[in-house]
Amino acid sequence: MEMHDVRAHPSKDELPREKQLAWKMAEVAADPVEVDEESTSMIINRIIDNASVAIASLNRGPIKTARAQAKAHMRNGGATLFGLPQDTRVHAEWAAWANGTAVRELDFHDTFLAADYSHPGDNIPPILAVAQQTGKDGRDLVRGIATGYEIQVNLVKGICLHEHKIDHIAHIGPSASAGVGTLLGLDKEVIFQAIQQGLHTTVSTRQSRKGEISSWKAFAPAYAGKQAIEAVDRCMRGEGAPSPIYEGEDSVLSFILNGRTARDQGKSPYEPTYQVPLPGRGEAKRAILDTYTKEHSAEYQSQALIDLAFDMGPKIKDAGGFDNVKSIVLHTSHHTHYVIGTGSGDPQKMDPNASRETLDHSIMYIFAVALQDGEWHHVRSYAPERAQRRDTVQLWHKISTTEDPEWTRRYHSQDPKEKAFGAKVVVTMEDGTVLEDEKALANAHPDGARPFEREQYIHKFKTLTEGILEASESERFLDLVQRLPNLSAEEVLTLNPVAPNGFLEENGLKGIF
Repeated sequence: MEMHDVRAHPSKDELPREKQLAWKMAEVAADPVEVDEESTSMIINRIIDNASVAIASLNRGPIKTARAQAKAHMRNGGATLFGLPQDTRVHAEWAAWANGTAVRELDFHDTFLAADYSHPGDNIPPILAVAQQTGKDGRDLVRGIATGYEIQVNLVKGICLHEHKIDHIAHIGPSASAGVGTLLGLDKEVIFQAIQQGLHTTVSTRQSRKGEISSWKAFAPAYAGKQAIEAVDRCMRGEGAPSPIYEGEDSVLSFILNGRTARDQGKSPYEPTYQVPLPGRGEAKRAILDTYTKEHSAEYQSQALIDLAFDMGPKIKDAGGFDNVKSIVLHTSHHTHYVIGTGSGDPQKMDPNASRETLDHSIMYIFAVALQDGEWHHVRSYAPERAQRRDTVQLWHKISTTEDPEWTRRYHSQDPKEKAFGAKVVVTMEDGTVLEDEKALANAHPDGARPFEREQYIHKFKTLTEGILEASESERFLDLVQRLPNLSAEEVLTLNPVAPNGFLEENGLKGIF
């Protein structure tokens, strides 16, 4: 890997494009290096993972809305939609919109956490949609997805958006644009412009994940994928982009990220420097191997704590039961405390009437239910009657978080043996008894107690699609996807599983389209 220093520049510097981050990412995307066997295997796992959560969400509100919008943009020779047969074809950007929303709705697919947050699997729907519309085969698709992961993961390692209240989809715009560029074999100039447009059109605030969290949380990554496809299309037709998009005097680093902070502190906005790693020429794209999926349908920083709650629940029962808990304090990282903990200052995170999207960003709610139930289910654990249960609300409101500098340090550690996303839990009972335990990594993490392998991805798929897909369709899809590098263009068209006739529900409300 090569480390690239990135900072804002005044216009008078006339920064050469060869020194701009977007150009360096375009060089990675245009590099014809093949994807190795280990990374290819993980790409297959993540397509299975995406399909699992997408099929499970087919009849949820946001997915019905996105699907209705996509079906208003039919196209012969277009891309396919989750749940619908191959002969239902829509424009690729609208397929990315509908399929990306389905993948994101349950907050249940892969994750990568470093300087910022990310769900790199959000790159798959737009890249797959373009592959289907343009007649690309399995090998092309693998290469495009590998690039999408490579760019997003390395941006997340180097550039923190959350610190400045910018939503993490701003890293998807460039990564999906680069991935589509690799898929189509475009030259560096086109990819360079598309990456810049992809970023410029996807910068938005983190209010989508703050306070009363709405269905936009599911739509947001799909929007970035849709914008990336449109950006590539424009640039293929000869259009350009605001440049330099990262380093420009009035651009992202200078006015939205640390440059603005520097101004507020009376410093030069051109001083802060980010370091972004990227593979060198001819170096394999392996960033997908740094990512991890979820065993439980909740914010990733809750994964280890859900596993820990399963362990601690019986101990609390033995110590007097949940009614006799005086307090529960989760000693955890800055991000966990301020994003999904009491450090957020969001009263909605303690509200029994909160939306599902809000509850899956409340570690207090999640830990209470996981303690009591000893399980976590993507539907039952969020049901209104579950959230409003009196004994649950009482326990939930006894839980708080606090930042522990050591957990924050481990969260940001670059040493894989130290990096952790967990917490220490201190339970104090009414009689003064104290129970303590801690967990650094989720069981399903690559370094956890029970790492996910192909067998676990297939089990997750079958569990989430049971009662939805017919057995023959489930087996067809699993056989097909595991042959991914060798698939023909015609077979790539069938990579989205099809629900049985009569299963899909529709959004009956009228819109513009």
